[in-house]
Amino acid sequence: MRNYPPASGPPMEWTADPPGGPRQPRRPHRRRPYTGPPSYPAPPRWGFPPLAWRWPLALPTNGRADPAERIVSLSVTTVATLWITAVLGSAAATAEFWRYLLLVRSKNGALDGTVLAVSDALVATAGIMTWLFGVLGGIFGVLWALRARAYAHQRAELRPARRDWQVVAGFLVPGLNLFVPGSALAELEHATLRGIGEADGRGRPAPSRIVKLWWGGWCLSLLLGWTALLWGLRDSAQALADGVLLHAVSDLALVGVAVLSILVVRRFNRLLVPPDPTTSRPMRVRRVTGAPEPPRASRPPHAVR
Repeated sequence: MRNYPPASGPPMEWTADPPGGPRQPRRPHRRRPYTGPPSYPAPPRWGFPPLAWRWPLALPTNGRADPAERIVSLSVTTVATLWITAVLGSAAATAEFWRYLLLVRSKNGALDGTVLAVSDALVATAGIMTWLFGVLGGIFGVLWALRARAYAHQRAELRPARRDWQVVAGFLVPGLNLFVPGSALAELEHATLRGIGEADGRGRPAPSRIVKLWWGGWCLSLLLGWTALLWGLRDSAQALADGVLLHAVSDLALVGVAVLSILVVRRFNRLLVPPDPTTSRPMRVRRVTGAPEPPRASRPPHAVR
């Protein structure tokens, strides 16, 4: 800077320094030796939350879950329980047929006590397990039907013809359970098809073939079960033998109802819930027939092959 003499007094010299004082010389950076990964005295709180991975939008939003997701989640439990019921019913029917064969063989002589004990254990165990899982499958099936019914009628903008307690009573009350389950399933099918635009509101709903088969199998299973239960009140030897056959046929009918119920649940799930694009198989064109030849550009005469 230039020094200007003051108006009076001794001369003065002005010196300008940068803000913060003169700069300190940089110290050489010393690299520390590697001592391993960092360690913490406690688990760090940063990072991702300790939760399992979920599909996108699988968690409930605004405090309410997606009704379609609820139907799918309940149908998985229902189908698994029905498959177990079908397997146990087949085992129970096999045990009953084996008991009938033992009864036939007992006409010509005495049977081994161990064979009889094993047969009795199989019949009792398979029968009890089939009854327990049949009840569980029925409970899950009714809950699934109620959820699917509410969702189908809401999507089709219809009002259900029956209330939920009437549907439940129709499955439980003897006599009514021969008519109400099939009609309720037909109404569910009609509401589902109307919601996707495949049915109109005119006329009474006509059930499809799978619904009619399920209805017939359901009624046959109930009638055979009641007959076998009442037949057990007779105490003659021939009545006992006939009761074994009735129990075996009743178990087979239960297996048929379980398999038909699985087919019905899967069919309605396909109609109610849109398919997941992540699980669908990619389509591939194998053959094209009847299509015109695609236009090709003419080859120039000077082009090298």
